[in-house]
Amino acid sequence: MNRKNFDKIIDFAVEREKAAVVFYRELQGKAKFEAQKEMLKEFEEMEKGHITVLENIRKKGFVKIEQKEVQDLKISDYTVSIEPYDDMDYQDILIIAMKREESATKLYKDMAARFQGTDIQKLFLRLSAEEAGHKLRFEKLYDDDILKEN
Repeated sequence: MNRKNFDKIIDFAVEREKAAVVFYRELQGKAKFEAQKEMLKEFEEMEKGHITVLENIRKKGFVKIEQKEVQDLKISDYTVSIEPYDDMDYQDILIIAMKREESATKLYKDMAARFQGTDIQKLFLRLSAEEAGHKLRFEKLYDDDILKEN
């Protein structure tokens, strides 16, 4: 793969991560409680970390990329997508975040399939696993705080 195509792929992934940073920043403004805002700020920072990783790969090339398996509680499979709104309740914040991470996981998995047997595939599979990990955290919060209350 030539440098120009490599940079385009990294640019694509960086733009996705920047959009996630903006998403979590905007969601913080719609949350009612400080604890919710802090949780969303933590996810914003994780997405910023992904940008740093991608930029380091751009500069230094690939280092060993490990893939990890992430459990899927599939809670988001049984929730309906909603749009963010002002003064969102905790349940809706979790649903929106789960759906966002579910979508990112799928996108990166689909991108990985386009680059079979390459380091780019490994990169997209790692990014997919990272997003799946975020989704899992939201699903666990949903399970612990919403489903157990009902």
